[in-house]
Formats: sequence, C-alpha cells, structure tokens
Amino acid sequence: MATADLLLHPVRMRILQALFDADPLTTAQLRERLPDIAPATMYRHIAVLAEGGVLEVVEEKRVRGTVERSYRVRKEEAVVDPAARATMTRDDHRRSFTTFAASLMGDFDRYFAHGDADPNVDGVVYRQAAVWLTDEEFAEMVQEIEHAVVSRMDHDRDGRTRRVVSLVVVPDNPPQKA
Repeated sequence: MATADLLLHPVRMRILQALFDADPLTTAQLRERLPDIAPATMYRHIAVLAEGGVLEVVEEKRVRGTVERSYRVRKEEAVVDPAARATMTRDDHRRSFTTFAASLMGDFDRYFAHGDADPNVDGVVYRQAAVWLTDEEFAEMVQEIEHAVVSRMDHDRDGRTRRVVSLVVVPDNPPQKA
C-alpha cells in the first residue's frame, strides 16, 4: 500500500484514474487521454508511481530506438496505507480531500467536454444522504458498498460502459470525545 503523498498528488491521481480498470496503456496513450499534462511531467509522475510500486510494467517493446512500456495499476497498492492515513494531520486530510474533489471536478468536466454527453441518458448520479448509524452499522455499510463496487470491477467489458464510482463519507457533526 502507498502513502497519501504518493497517491493524492493531482497529476498522479489523474494518471491512476486513466489506468484504473483499463487495458494497459503506454505513456503516449496516457498523453492522448491527458493532453494538458506536459510530456516531461507525465514521464516524471509515471516513474514515481512505478518506483512506488503502484504501477507495473506489463509489456516492453522497442519503438524507433527507445523502449516503450505499457503500464497498469497494481490495485492492491493503489490504496493509502491505513497506518499512513492514521498519521495524517488535519491539514494533510484537507489537502488530500481538496485534491480528490478537484479530481472529481476534472472527471465531470472531461465528461461534459464530449459534445454528445447526456447526463440523463448516461446515468450520471450525484447524491447526498444522511444516515444515522452506530459504528458497527457504519462499518457494515462500508463493507457492503465496497463489496458492491469491487465485485463488479472485473466484469467482461463487452456491451458495458466504464463508469467511475467515488465515495465520500464525512460525519455531519462528529461527537465530542470524552
């Protein structure tokens, strides 16, 4: 598992999102999907993710005298280590969440950049709800949600649309610790 600093950098997060549950991609293919990221920046952040064990090289081939690598995400490594998360300060969490929220906005903007985007037809959903749960009920709900998403991650792609699912849980008014 990785640290928050490794995963929650804005550029690295976008690279990971482009690769999540996708076929392996070369750096050139990633640049096509993320054209606003400068080539040197893209290469540098891919190297950081590969060195951190979050990306793995699945193929190498020679192209015009250089080696072209195809990468994929190592899903088990693309999670912030619980021990690292426990040491994060409030400011660390604020910065991480800001990066996460900005990434969501970027996804939404990229979706709308397609002229034929139709939220009603495409099943775009954003919703917020308040639930009253004990700690045990909350843990059970999180497990159910994770199971619902993870159990569908490796579906055959035929006839299916890739959808990005994000979850944010924040206590509305955290109880005061005694």
